[in-house]
Amino acid sequence: MLVGLVVYVFGHLLGVGYLFFAGYTILQFIVLASAWNILGGYCGYVNFGSAAFFALGAYSTVFFYKFNPLPIPVLIILGFGMGYLTLRLRGAFFAIATLAMAVVLQTLVVNWSYVGGSRGAYIVRTDTVDIGGYTIEYIEYLFLLMMAVAILSIVISRTIARTQLGLGFATIRDDELAAEASGVPTLRLKLIATTISGALMGMAGAPFPYYIGYLQPASAFGLEYGVNSIAMPIIGGTTSWVGPVIGAILLGSLQQIATVTISSAVNLLIVGLLLVAFVVIAPNGLVGLVQDRFRARRDGK
Repeated sequence: MLVGLVVYVFGHLLGVGYLFFAGYTILQFIVLASAWNILGGYCGYVNFGSAAFFALGAYSTVFFYKFNPLPIPVLIILGFGMGYLTLRLRGAFFAIATLAMAVVLQTLVVNWSYVGGSRGAYIVRTDTVDIGGYTIEYIEYLFLLMMAVAILSIVISRTIARTQLGLGFATIRDDELAAEASGVPTLRLKLIATTISGALMGMAGAPFPYYIGYLQPASAFGLEYGVNSIAMPIIGGTTSWVGPVIGAILLGSLQQIATVTISSAVNLLIVGLLLVAFVVIAPNGLVGLVQDRFRARRDGK
């Protein structure tokens, strides 16, 4: 990914380690936004439980860290598997069910002392990582891993949009009853969408304990993950694979700048203001706004 490579190069040239921390967060948001859009944008099924699926991947890492420490790439793959096993929700009450699942899962984690409970859990990591004889800082290692996951999520999202699977998702979004009457296997398609979406969210959460060093329910189930994963695709545009990427880069960058210059407390305020602005000015997101402009110019209006 071009943005990740630019951050990596400038981080080395300028010697500013914070670029890797900020870049990791933005790449993480790209994964979450792309994952949410597969179900929310392509299928039209709103998922309010993104933070729960993210936290599931994070606490899977804590569990295996205490039970038997595993390499982070393996944990990412396990995060994918955990998403597959748990995201078999479907039906008309999907949005409510995902929100309820987030509350239930957080309650379970708070009362499960093995993964830290309400106290949280520490993850001890090394300062550097040796890769093929080349030593890099641990945050660079996490950054590169998250960039790989972000590329994977974009490839999956783009592939879906250009295949029959994407067309099937679109029929559900446009008119599910009509699609069902026409013989479209809507139930199977929704299960595929929820599985892919949730698995990617679990993968995004798997490296998080190593990134933050100390995981507690308030950070894993943070409101910003649920809100950002919905706001970023809406701001960028939900009908295209590139919309969530644009929204994540724009909103994620603004939040990182605000965190450094003002306070992280204003991040949700930024999300709210941008959402209101885009609902009024560009209800179809940035991608939709650009497409409308090109269409109007082509029609000579």
